[in-house]
Formats: sequence, structure tokens, C-alpha cells
Amino acid sequence: MEWWNKRVFYQIYPRSFCDANNDGMGDIQGIISKLPYLKELGIGAIWLSPVTASSDYDNGYDVSDYCDINPKFGTMDDFKALLKEADKLDIKIVMDLVINHTSDQHRWFIESKNPESPYHNYYVWKEPRLVKGKKLPPNNWDSLFLGSAWKYCEENGLYYLHLFTENQPDLNYNNPAVIEEVKKILKFWLDMGVAGFRCDVINCIYKTSYDDAKKRRIKTGKEFYLSQKGCHDILKELNRDVLKPYNAFTVGETMDVSLEEAKDFIQDELTLVFPFEHHTGVDCWFQIPVLKRKYKPFRMIKILKKWQTKMPWTPLFFENHDQVRSVSRFGDEGKYYKESVKMLATVLLTQRGTPFIYQGEEIGLTNTDFKSMDEIDDIATKNIYDTLRRLKFGKKRAFKMTMNYARDHARTPIPWDDSENGGFCTVKPWLRLNEKYKEINVKKNLSESDSCFNYYKKLIALRNEEEALQLGDIEFADLGKDIFAYYRKKDDKTFFIVSNMSGKAQKIREEVRGLPILFNYRNFNPQQKILRPFESVITRI
Repeated sequence: MEWWNKRVFYQIYPRSFCDANNDGMGDIQGIISKLPYLKELGIGAIWLSPVTASSDYDNGYDVSDYCDINPKFGTMDDFKALLKEADKLDIKIVMDLVINHTSDQHRWFIESKNPESPYHNYYVWKEPRLVKGKKLPPNNWDSLFLGSAWKYCEENGLYYLHLFTENQPDLNYNNPAVIEEVKKILKFWLDMGVAGFRCDVINCIYKTSYDDAKKRRIKTGKEFYLSQKGCHDILKELNRDVLKPYNAFTVGETMDVSLEEAKDFIQDELTLVFPFEHHTGVDCWFQIPVLKRKYKPFRMIKILKKWQTKMPWTPLFFENHDQVRSVSRFGDEGKYYKESVKMLATVLLTQRGTPFIYQGEEIGLTNTDFKSMDEIDDIATKNIYDTLRRLKFGKKRAFKMTMNYARDHARTPIPWDDSENGGFCTVKPWLRLNEKYKEINVKKNLSESDSCFNYYKKLIALRNEEEALQLGDIEFADLGKDIFAYYRKKDDKTFFIVSNMSGKAQKIREEVRGLPILFNYRNFNPQQKILRPFESVITRI
């Protein structure tokens, strides 16, 4: 098996992780200073959200130079030091690779505005449609951040494509020169010592045509850019020419990908593909996060089982920089707060696959009680609120709906202690902290034996020690509607994991077999007939 089958990943959102120079924003030296903390937790690999040079319109996901470091985070020497110190602790570094689009401040794009430039064809430039003498976008596609996917450029009289913000023009993968540029970028970082890449919106990179599309609630145009054959061809080429020779790990963010489509992406293309069905299918209508419906654990269990049984290997996650906090979404911030954090941890770290923990998840960070849009930084969240207001939703209703989605819930700075600004910095931080930082912080978690951190630590240690929990087969048991129960088996080792994923006590259909070795309440009796709210147990059989 490969290294990534056995290790637990930890995603770092650099600007919010640790601020070493006290300027209000996290940085690479801050990450270096906390590597021992991650080692103590049991982490074996880090997914690092973008630290490359950026205009920061979308917090690093708009790259202005693929082979340089954003000065807000440090220097290239700082990054090399991070690789060196992580290697000493046997922690691998996986970078974020954002190659569907660049920043509009990238040298390529600036030069591409000139139709005579060799860089013009690096992007998708199109003539306007003329309707009754009025210039209109080339087609009816929507931006994924709402509004038209096209922006008119006064300098050359043309429109350029941007599936995301207008500051993020899409690259043109019909141009072989763009693919060659990407190969150079991959080699640059792999030669430096990174272990691989998390590939941002990677199934959007190839556009088959630029015709008008079927009008949809969202993502009009997706039939021409999501998971196209050309995308698969490009990924196979990148894998053949660069990734495979370097034995690089890759995990793809693939929007709206079905299970069968996901299988295609791991055939000589990517190592793994993030599944998102358990986020889009359990608590929102029409896969639109602002349209909340009541969370039902049985929906989550059904989807998790499907991906466990029908994919050879899958990334496991409940949180990332684009999702709200899992305890606020799938658990309980009140009476059963710690129990629900620990239950979700148990489910995350005992299924078959590669677990990804998002920073702060291990201390049970909750959603932030933002008071107004003035406190929001994220451009996508602002666009959603503005759209709801244009649709005549009242301010309070629009704000409440927007907070169902707000990505800044996950992006608030990590509180390291209960001092000013949670010990993150003494100046004003780039984004305000979660208001609960005096009660939920790293220092307090480290000091309390029954803390969320110490439960994560025990759980990861158990997983790291037992191959049955890393590589073992999975076999499901039916103990009740909202009960997620399964065996993990390898050779002569068998573990039984049972989790009540609901906030109500549940009668179980049979006794929990085996010797309890880790549980999230103060005690567990194998003979008990009822699982308490969010109760979880691991037994050895």
C-alpha cells in the first residue's frame, strides 16, 4: 500500500492558522512553529491551502505567480524551511494546485489582452454577440459565484470567460502551451520536495464547446465544462508525463461528480477524488446550501455507505475551507457538544479511506455568530447575499440564508489560548475570531483530559497503530435507522464501530459486541440496549 493509505491529513488555511509576525494574518513561520502540535495530534500529512503569489481577491485561489510565495505568508526560503522541518517530523506536504484559472493580475492574462500576443490564446477570449446593436456575452453561461460567466474588456473589445469571479479568468486547455506550462509548475514544486497536490475544481478545466446551455437554477453551462472527455485526456497526460514518474499524490476537488464519474478520475489520472454527495445531499434542497432542510442522519449514513462499498478508496472529510463547521451542521453546539464532536471524529477516522481533518476541527470549533455582512470577507458569500437581496428577500432573511453557506465560518483564526484574539495575534486579525474562543481554544483542549483534542489524539493513535483501522475491509451492520455501525477487519484483528449519529437516544437491535476500547461518554456498557444522543464506541472483537 502507499503512504497515503495509512496517514491522516490535516488541512491548513494559512492566513488563519498561526500568526508568527503579529500582523493579523497567519504565515509560513507560524505553521513551522506548530508542526510539533500536529505531530502530537498524530498527523502524517498536511494539505496546505494556497501560499503561492496571489492578488488575494479569493484568498489565494487567484494565482498571480505559480512559482513564487505570497509575501503575506513569507518567502520561498520560509517555504523551503517548512518542507525541511516537516520532513524531520515525517510529515508530508501537499500543495493546493489552482489551474482552472489564474488571477487577472497574472502576467499571462495581462499580456493576453493583446490579440497579437502569444498569451492571448492562454485564456478564453470571444467576440460579443450583437443583439439590436447591443454587445452581449458570447453565451448564457453562469458564473459559479453567480452572474454571467463572461466579463467585457474595454481594452480589446472582447469578452473573457470566468467560471468563478471576474478576477479569475479561465485558462484555455484547448491550447497545448497551457498544458506544458502546467507540467513546468508541477515539476517546480515536486523538485522542491512537495509530496503532491490537492487539485482545485479540477473537473472544470476543459470546455468542450461554448454554445448556449440549458438554463438551470445554478451552473448554467455545466454540460460543456464538467467532467468532459478532454479533461480526462489532459489529466492522463499530466499523470503520464509528470505525476506518475514523481510518484506524486493527487486528490481532486471534482464538482457534482457522481460515484461512477469519480471512478473514471482515478484511472491513470488522479490518486483520489473528494466525494461531496454527503454535503450536498443531506441538509439542503436542490444541492443549494442556502436552501436548508432538516438534517437527517439516515441520509448521511446511506451516502457514506455507498461511497465506502463502491469506491476502492476514498478521502474522508466533514470539513474544509468551503464548508461550515461540522459540529454546527451535523452535531450539537449545546448539551451534547463534546459528545457530538467526538462521534463525528469516530466516524471520520474509522471508515475505510484517507481521513482529512480541517484546522480547528480537532478542538471542536463551531460556526461563528457573525452579526452582519460587514464582518464577512468571502467574495462568494457576499455575492450570494447580494443576489438574495436582488430577489427581494428582506435583509434579515437574506442574511440568515446566507449564513447557512458562509465559508468564513471555517476561516476564522485558530484560537490558541484564551488571551486577546485567542493568542492568534495582538493586532486586529484579518477576520474576527469565533466568539467562543475563551471556551474553545487549543490551550484549554490540551489541558483537559476529556477534551475534543485528546479524543482525536487517542483515536488517531489507535488508527495509526492498527492496520485493521487503516487498511482493513469494512462490513456494515444494521442496528437502527440513525445508527452507523460497521466492522473493520484485517488478518486476525476485528474492530466494531457503532455511532448514534442523531441527537436522540436510539434503541439498538442487538448488543454491541466486543471489548470497548474507546468511547465518547464517560462509560459504556456493552449490554446496554439504548445508545445515548451522539453516542459512539469502538470495540475490539
